[in-house]
Amino acid sequence: MPVTLKMGDLMSEEEFFQFCQMNDTLEFERDSQGNIILMSPTGSFTGEFNSRILIELGIWNKENYLGTTFDSSTGFTLPNGAVRSPDVSWVKSEKWKLITENQKEGFAPICPDFIVEIRSKSDGLKYLQNKMEEYISNGTQLGWLIDRFEEKVYVYRANGEIIIHDTLNVKLSGETTLPGFILDLGSLIK
Repeated sequence: MPVTLKMGDLMSEEEFFQFCQMNDTLEFERDSQGNIILMSPTGSFTGEFNSRILIELGIWNKENYLGTTFDSSTGFTLPNGAVRSPDVSWVKSEKWKLITENQKEGFAPICPDFIVEIRSKSDGLKYLQNKMEEYISNGTQLGWLIDRFEEKVYVYRANGEIIIHDTLNVKLSGETTLPGFILDLGSLIK
């Protein structure tokens, strides 16, 4: 389970970015109240599973080039001030082009259009569900929460709808956010 350090507004966005750079062997997020969340590294299985999903999204993006893909070490500053690092994320090209090169060097002030969170052994389900709701309320159009321990997939949509699949043997659609993208999740589980 992540550990939260109560910080309030002791660090500016730039100071938090510098703090993360100075402690680059650790993983941090920051909630909308400025508290720092220490994340433990994922286990090897989760990391490898994460990269399989990222590869599939990357192949689709290379063929369609409608946006930019990001891995789990990428931080984004959401409109509510939180800094989050989804396991896999994607931002539409036109949205990505609106931010400056300098902003892209830090935690870009943008909410990804699509995100994936994969539950690892150290993650509590409720914590991840809260993060998914935060992404949606800040502008994410489509999100997938993959819980391999309970063998469920939660599909979050911008309209607040949540679809729950009670199996990992499912084909997930990118819907209108990622047109034509289908992830055959069952084929990625080994």
